[in-house]
Amino acid sequence: MIPVPSNTRVWLAAGVTDMRRGFNTLAAQAEKVLELEPYSGHLFVFRGRRGDLLKIIWWDSQGACLFSKRLEKGRFVWPAAKDGKVSVTAAQLSMLLEGIDWRMPQKTWQPLSVG
Repeated sequence: MIPVPSNTRVWLAAGVTDMRRGFNTLAAQAEKVLELEPYSGHLFVFRGRRGDLLKIIWWDSQGACLFSKRLEKGRFVWPAAKDGKVSVTAAQLSMLLEGIDWRMPQKTWQPLSVG
């Protein structure tokens, strides 16, 4: 898992992205389309057309990092918007990377009934 500092923002690039792109092209997309600074230390997440591949870019103050993950089964849950950006928490990113629907997670505990 990516070590995400507590003050780091995570941005999902809505819509689909050409997964042939590397760090430089994805950074340019973050800057022009998302209107965010790719060297800010925040994470930028992009999804391919089929929905089974993600790429994450971030600047860790020492250099450019590119992380990719492909699901063997299933698809990554993604915002329905065709363009723009969505901010998620580090916990939601963790669920997303596991293939879990991060939009409506369900708690597994039940309150104890008294009486």
